[in-house]
Amino acid sequence: MIVMKFGGTSVADAASMSRTISIVESKLSQRPVVVVSACAKVTDTLYEIIELDHQGKKEEALELAAALRKRHEGIVADFNGEKDASLAAIKETIASIFSRMEKLVKDNNGKLMSLADKALLISSGEYLSSNIIAYAMNLKGIKTQWMDARQIVITNNDNLKASPLMDEISKNAKGIVNKAYKNMDAVITQGFIGASVTGEPTLLGRGGSDYSASLIGMAIDADRIEIWTDVDGVRTADPRIVNNTRGIKKLSYEEAAELARMGAKVLHPLTLEPAQMKNIPVYVLNSMNAGGEGTAILNRSCIFDGIKSISYKENIRVITVYSLSMSDASGFMHQVFEIFSKHNVSVDLLSSSEASITTTVEATQDVAGVVADLQKVGTTTVDRDKAQISIVGKNIIGLRGLLSETFNAMIDSKIYMISQGSTFLNLSFVVDRPEMAEILRNLHKTFFEKENGNENTD
Repeated sequence: MIVMKFGGTSVADAASMSRTISIVESKLSQRPVVVVSACAKVTDTLYEIIELDHQGKKEEALELAAALRKRHEGIVADFNGEKDASLAAIKETIASIFSRMEKLVKDNNGKLMSLADKALLISSGEYLSSNIIAYAMNLKGIKTQWMDARQIVITNNDNLKASPLMDEISKNAKGIVNKAYKNMDAVITQGFIGASVTGEPTLLGRGGSDYSASLIGMAIDADRIEIWTDVDGVRTADPRIVNNTRGIKKLSYEEAAELARMGAKVLHPLTLEPAQMKNIPVYVLNSMNAGGEGTAILNRSCIFDGIKSISYKENIRVITVYSLSMSDASGFMHQVFEIFSKHNVSVDLLSSSEASITTTVEATQDVAGVVADLQKVGTTTVDRDKAQISIVGKNIIGLRGLLSETFNAMIDSKIYMISQGSTFLNLSFVVDRPEMAEILRNLHKTFFEKENGNENTD
């Protein structure tokens, strides 16, 4: 068996779904378990519906829901299945999903929606896309079984950012998938969605469909996991900012995970862990270019040392706490990070001395409470409008001249912080946000645009 995950742009409309179905059809001999995201931008709209509901703007929320319904009904109509007996069933499924959505909005009576209801509403996008694609695949003659991801992806009770329970997932997944496959050519299910042990609806967090695919792949001992996106695999930098980027043929699990953690958007940061547990190869492929090579993510023993890519986080804050009274005292770091934990703020980079600790956090996080509590520990400053640039690769500590080449590329820029990962997978810098793009381009020229290039890139 293989697991094939398709993102929102791969299922955006009838044309995209048809292209996706053709890719799946070419892999039927490998017994694919297909995992799909919601149609492009649908999840964003569902979050907007919840926000409007919270503001008491029920009519606007219901108008958005009606527009979504019209969009999905239009996709079904584009498949031209008017004479097929299954048309009534898919129409009823869509009607049922939107009826539930409208009821959640209407029944709130001015109260904030419960977390469970939020999870149920937000999961609607994946239920819609997976049901429509299953309908279209069957219409094409591919016998396809729709499967509810909540049967397999069992999580803790955190409705909106759940953690999977690996033992529970592994215990039942094979049996459920094999049963779904009886007399079928393919099985389709949803990414991003799970359920608690007690059956509460849960979500794996934004972008969690990749993670779902990897969890299912781990649980069924898949031969491979394919992540189908709208880009030709992982590249040496973000092509939206840097010209002349190259595709990367191979990455280790650790490198790919580090790139995701350091800002690369191709994969969800947690995707690789389940696959790595079973040593399942992961391929990042482009559904717009199905014949492309993409990127293979493999065991580190298959990967050579060296720089693979340059990633970034465009908008970060740098928080520094300084206290001379703590320079000879134990527990300074524990005290500081207890405050971050208390306010549920995650830290990316860290630099410390006896009397100071400097961290970076993404600007989307609310740090007001953290800063207020840190002021009780020592003098606290927050630098805004900064960016993080990370050079990522296996054993980059062993590259001679890395620092000199890096500093030459950044010679005219201020560097506010330098951090080297303890696993020797990344070297990161904090710079002024307006200079980030130019620094990225300079670093890419230095490391990837030399005459001999890199044997691991196209």
